[in-house]
Amino acid sequence: MKAVHFGAGNIGRGFVGLLLHDAGYEVVFADVNAELIDALNAAPSYEVHEVGDGGSDRTVTGYRAVNSATNENELIAEIQTADVVTTAVGPNILKFVAPVIARALALRDSGLPPLAVMACENAINATDLLRTEIQSSVAPEQWEALAPRAVFANTAVDRIVPGQDPAAGIDVTVEAFYEWVIESGPFGDALPEIPGATFVDALGPYIERKLFTVNTGHATAAYYGFAAGIDKISDVLANSGVADAVRHVLEETSALLVVKHGIDAEVQREYREKILTRFANPHLPDTVQRVGRQPLRKLSRNERFISPAAELAERGLSHTALLDAIGKALGFEVADDEQSTEMQGLLAELSAEEFVERVSGLAPEHPLYAGLVAVVREHQK
Repeated sequence: MKAVHFGAGNIGRGFVGLLLHDAGYEVVFADVNAELIDALNAAPSYEVHEVGDGGSDRTVTGYRAVNSATNENELIAEIQTADVVTTAVGPNILKFVAPVIARALALRDSGLPPLAVMACENAINATDLLRTEIQSSVAPEQWEALAPRAVFANTAVDRIVPGQDPAAGIDVTVEAFYEWVIESGPFGDALPEIPGATFVDALGPYIERKLFTVNTGHATAAYYGFAAGIDKISDVLANSGVADAVRHVLEETSALLVVKHGIDAEVQREYREKILTRFANPHLPDTVQRVGRQPLRKLSRNERFISPAAELAERGLSHTALLDAIGKALGFEVADDEQSTEMQGLLAELSAEEFVERVSGLAPEHPLYAGLVAVVREHQK
């Protein structure tokens, strides 16, 4: 069995690539980082160090790596005969991955089983986005021929992979906990062989439970920590005032998950507390600067703040803690994050109403709109 994974970064090596390796796949990493690709190809193995309860050191072998910027034909040939293609590149990069997959599907032997395509991104229904990008990269009549050659399944992924020590090389430190949930419906009876993954009939509750708990909570901790001058995420959770603010945000998102998806309130409470414990893991050297990066994406319509706050507002439920967290996000600015700099420029140039409409995508008639405008206006003062 062979799997091609786009994104040889820390998540690719320390999470998706590791699980595919453990499932018995020959893993081919694809990335545009020439230095990383050369380092992977020069080493016969790399180590994944799991920290926290139940953690262990894992060795990944039998992989190879392709520079997708300079060796596209080689990558296409790998995809032609692969069983699985996965990504961990960021939702905004999927549009660049799509044409390569389309060209490989065009050359793929129609007698082979459909290629299993799964985007493992921190976004809702990222595989649907990838499929749309692949389809839009070819002519309509060509897509009719290519579509049966692939199966597209959405996923929900969860593993904290912090920024790494530069001296670690290609080795990766990750938390021991992980969750990879994949919708089973698109595959019918032919599920991919990935023992480390969980296949479910309905993925929606899992995606939103993870996005609105792990991602919302992580970003909230980062923005409150940044405002308080705290560097490490684990230290943020050691500050009782900030920890309470994060918990209040997750209590609001939990209320949404319970009413929307019928999740048992006690089960969600336990999940929420488990997440907070994971954030506080002192063995994960994560920083507020890394977790808080790309604030404009995090404040967009279908992301971790606006999406749950909007649904809570539509239901007439409390969302004040989320609005407070959004206010903290507006103060985030670090030199090496282009989005944070861009955001500060927009806050200086636009009115509060213009900023909310451009960044959040909400119209004035939405029940969350007025509250967001008030938060932005207060920050602009």
